[in-house]
Amino acid sequence: MADTYIFADEAGDFTFTRNPNVSRFFILCTVHMHDCSVAGDLIALRHKLAREGAELGDYFHATTDKQAVRNAVYETILGRSFTVQATLMEKSKAQPHIRESKPKFYQYGWFYHFKHGVANDLDDEHEALVTAASIGTKKERKGFESAVNDVMRQTVRCKSWATDFMPCAAHPCLQVADYCAWAIQRKLEKGDTRSFDLIKDRITYEYDLWHRGSTHYY
Repeated sequence: MADTYIFADEAGDFTFTRNPNVSRFFILCTVHMHDCSVAGDLIALRHKLAREGAELGDYFHATTDKQAVRNAVYETILGRSFTVQATLMEKSKAQPHIRESKPKFYQYGWFYHFKHGVANDLDDEHEALVTAASIGTKKERKGFESAVNDVMRQTVRCKSWATDFMPCAAHPCLQVADYCAWAIQRKLEKGDTRSFDLIKDRITYEYDLWHRGSTHYY
């Protein structure tokens, strides 16, 4: 029997228009690990940075952290073992019925992400805990959580599994997922591979869901 921990976060937004401030992709990202030792490492890092007078937010968040903080976070998390899986969804290629609601779009991506990117790494020896970063309004969160649980029931075949949902700020391992999702997003949206190059050897699955499609719906 093997405990396995999967932490999930996303990058991008649910806005389906073309605008300079709107993401081109929505990215689902999971990090898969067999223990959560990296959480203690990140807590210790925050204490160290605070003592040094670094400018810190409420928690490690790649989008808003200063570059010096990002460098320290990447160095810290790469000291532990984990793998990364990412599903890339170019939003303009999503057919209208797929994006008729945020939870439906989210569930669509999660289904393919878990079916092809995660479930194959789990077998009947594993007890899995999937922790996903909470997103959306209170009403929307119920839809997102229901979508995740439905996908788990359809795709995961292991000894046992459970899901948990919390803000990214609440668990350091969700911040690992945030940093990995951000690195992939920067490569896709900005052509900046600096952070991606740090984690690319950890990526076991990276798939552009509609890469064969040529139709853009907006």
